[in-house]
Amino acid sequence: MKTVLKSCTAMAVILSFAGQAVSAEMMTKLGEGEGQVDIVAWPGYIERGETDAAFDWVTDFEKATGCKVNVKTANTSDEMVALMNEGGFDLVTASGDASLRLIAGDRVQPVNVDLIPSWNTVDERLQSAPWHTVDGKHYGTPYQWGPNVLMYNTDVFKEAPASWNVVFEEMDLPDGKSNVGRVQAYDGPIHIADAANYLMFHQPDLGIKSPYELNDDQYKAALDLLRAQRKLVSRYWHDAFIQMDDFKNEGVVASGSWPFQVNILQSEGQPIASTIPEEGATGWADTTMMHADAAHPNCAYMWMEHSLSPKVQGDLAAWFGSVPSVPAACKGNELLTDEGCATNGFNDFERIKFWRTPVSKCESQGECVPYYRWVSDYIGVIGGR
Repeated sequence: MKTVLKSCTAMAVILSFAGQAVSAEMMTKLGEGEGQVDIVAWPGYIERGETDAAFDWVTDFEKATGCKVNVKTANTSDEMVALMNEGGFDLVTASGDASLRLIAGDRVQPVNVDLIPSWNTVDERLQSAPWHTVDGKHYGTPYQWGPNVLMYNTDVFKEAPASWNVVFEEMDLPDGKSNVGRVQAYDGPIHIADAANYLMFHQPDLGIKSPYELNDDQYKAALDLLRAQRKLVSRYWHDAFIQMDDFKNEGVVASGSWPFQVNILQSEGQPIASTIPEEGATGWADTTMMHADAAHPNCAYMWMEHSLSPKVQGDLAAWFGSVPSVPAACKGNELLTDEGCATNGFNDFERIKFWRTPVSKCESQGECVPYYRWVSDYIGVIGGR
């Protein structure tokens, strides 16, 4: 993981940009499919029924279009950026801490929403979101969104933890045992934003307006909090399945996580629940973005249109525990049910600080710590420096 992060440091230098990006030309018409589409995706985002036959939004697409779907799973945004920088992929399901890097680095191309008939069904809160829209151009189609939840063991916590302090500050948990060695943190520089979000609530005198826009003093406070957390953490997780195993077998009882892990563990009968504590949460709004040099652009556009169908959106939300980018998916989906969107956080949009790429020129205070410093400094935190 550290190798991946270091490889992204050079890429992150581009983040001193002021919103301008040189990009590939936008497509103006579609042709025949090229026979395949190659996608970089988060775990659980593209299912063909191999894990559970009820969850398959690939097979019918392949039959209808003749485009075979090939998926490369990535566990972090930095890994996604590295893979897209290497090339050989058509699409990526990028979160907000990767999308602006990909745009500024000329790794993705603007999409022509006129070629995507279902574009007008996308949630209006997402259509022009700043993590995929630059200078009025859209660099992808919204896919799914959701919070980074606090996952916890219900045998230890009889009630949902009210605060993220259970993973940030040393304490005895409700079972009378210390949290040292029993909590985890995310293995990615964007976790600095979780610390900043915590400080926004508990130290308002720092003046943090956005957890992604930190001046030197605010940034130092976040790093200090993370260095203290280092003494508590048993593992910095980036593999969802390893985290689930740690909760089942290694005594981990609390961590920031995704609804995906919560859903699977609960389906296995594990004593697991999740919450968004009083401080709110960071979160992800993922965008299907098209590589600037996509070898299969027609199949890529066909997939983006397919990904916005209410059936796909609802099934994926039920599987991952996320919120559809198409509100119509919230009704009439057998797997999601009519209560699923509310359960997964449809009404929590304003409580979530969605992942953004930290840049030096920031809106809240003019000058902020850019992402390349987040990368190098977080490696130091994990290494105990």
